[in-house]
Amino acid sequence: MEPVKVAIIYYSATGTVHALAQALAEGAEKAGAHVRLRKVAETAPPEAISARPEWALHLQDTADVTEAGHDDLEWADAVLFGTPSRFGNPANQLRQFIDTTGPLWFQGKLADKVYSAFTASNTAHGGQESTLLALGNTFYHWGGIIVPPGYTDPIQFQSGNPYGTSHVTGDGPPSEVTLQAARHQARRVVDTAAALKAGRAA
Repeated sequence: MEPVKVAIIYYSATGTVHALAQALAEGAEKAGAHVRLRKVAETAPPEAISARPEWALHLQDTADVTEAGHDDLEWADAVLFGTPSRFGNPANQLRQFIDTTGPLWFQGKLADKVYSAFTASNTAHGGQESTLLALGNTFYHWGGIIVPPGYTDPIQFQSGNPYGTSHVTGDGPPSEVTLQAARHQARRVVDTAAALKAGRAA
């Protein structure tokens, strides 16, 4: 059986969600998956970006990361979506990408794939869980198979979020615990997608 194909599609303004996405990619690749790491297009106005040096720097540092397209969703057996929390919801940049996927949804091309999500907020209790649950609403409409990390590995009792990997940006860069939780989430997604793929092949 060919390896599981995983698309990691994310939006990151200052680099935190990007760091989580990279850890997820590591976990998925170690689990034997073929991985596409994709950012969504930046749609914020230049004056907003330039007002925050770290935002402008991150945009420059990730200029070589390929932007997500519909072909990435069609290609994938499993998709992990990442976003900062914006008032308890996914960032507009990620929502704008998702909102273009109607034609794929209408043709049934988003159904029966494995989906999972990850996030970051500036403060503790900053909307992380509601952001992940909001992405779940989209996965339900697509007919997706949602795979959360749950408490399925000892690292989850340290990271503490069964809905998806999350990080409090105000505490600094993601810790090794958070990065391990991301790798575990990716492995769980790959293992579930592989089991589904094997079952369908049989």
